Amino acid sequence: MTSPDPTPTRTAVSLARGVTATGWYIASSMVAFLLITLFMWGVVMLVARDGARDAVFVVGFLVSSGALTAATVVLLARYRRDGDLDERDRPGWRRRFLSLPVIGALAASVVLAVLCGSILLGAALVGSTLCLVRWGPGIRWRGVVLLEVALVALWILELSRAVPSDSFVTALFAVLLPMTQALSLWSWDVVLELDHARRTEARLAAVQERLRLAGELHDLQGHHLQVIALQLELAERMIGRDPDAAAHQIALARASVDEAREGTRSLAGRFRGVPLPDELANAADLLRAAGLEVTLDVAADAASAPADLLGPVVRECTTNVLKHGGGRWARLGLERTGHLWRLTAANDPGAGSTIGAGAGLEGITHRVGVVGGDVTTHRADDRFELVVTVPAAGGIA
Repeated sequence: MTSPDPTPTRTAVSLARGVTATGWYIASSMVAFLLITLFMWGVVMLVARDGARDAVFVVGFLVSSGALTAATVVLLARYRRDGDLDERDRPGWRRRFLSLPVIGALAASVVLAVLCGSILLGAALVGSTLCLVRWGPGIRWRGVVLLEVALVALWILELSRAVPSDSFVTALFAVLLPMTQALSLWSWDVVLELDHARRTEARLAAVQERLRLAGELHDLQGHHLQVIALQLELAERMIGRDPDAAAHQIALARASVDEAREGTRSLAGRFRGVPLPDELANAADLLRAAGLEVTLDVAADAASAPADLLGPVVRECTTNVLKHGGGRWARLGLERTGHLWRLTAANDPGAGSTIGAGAGLEGITHRVGVVGGDVTTHRADDRFELVVTVPAAGGIA
């Protein structure tokens, strides 16, 4: 029986990294469009103002623009993080609409509108800020459509009043800003949904593989157990009148047991055939998808490490960090020191974290101890570290 092809794993890792890169591209494009809009309005207003008031305007405009940009970056990061949560786990409306970044961005938008003397700019900036908050299905688009109609009306009104910021390009950028942000977030949501579908498909494929292996194991064990039962029954019937023939049947039953053991070992080898570097890369991608800053340090010859032993340890550590960590960063490392492999998993536990207190650590300790390995933990207020050391020739027979 052959080992599974590691290509799907590498493909999944590439897709996960592609999703992260797409998210950064969309977010940076949104921030860039905002900065260009603010820059153009600032230049037009400087030209239209008297020189005596330039310094006051420049300072106020730069401070407000910086505050609005910083708040936008924070809201984009929160939007990305909340997108990975289930609907029931997402924050309530108070945290979404009354948080400090939202209030700060709205205040900066009002200040910029006052400095530029343009209700159009203020409405556009307020609308683009509210686009960064997660709404219910369809609410954002209905709001954006109504806002765009209002912005066009304000544009016409300001043209009739000959506002100092009367510039076709600046007004056009202001009108397009909320719609552009909404379209960008929509494309981001589509990418996230596709990524969620990909992960679900991967999980279903793994479950399907387990079910297939379970079926093969059932057939294999059922066949051998049936043969062994018949052979032992024959030996029981023949032991009185033909001991040699009974002994032969017992020997055949023992051979059937060996065949069943070998077949089971072969099936288990197929199931644990994922190389350890791919296992670590998958774990790092999962942690990054959860919003953690992950450092991955893997030795060049990590493919020769005992994956059947350390693979479950990596999965258990990843699960513990996701369920009980509550921090912001994580580190995974694998290195070879002499005749030992050293796996390190560290993270910053959040307040009230219970990482390291469950039965998972006991299971890791038992599993590693069977092959003569060692497990140590170090816990501080801002760091939890698990170090697993196993022999280079370690593995589960």
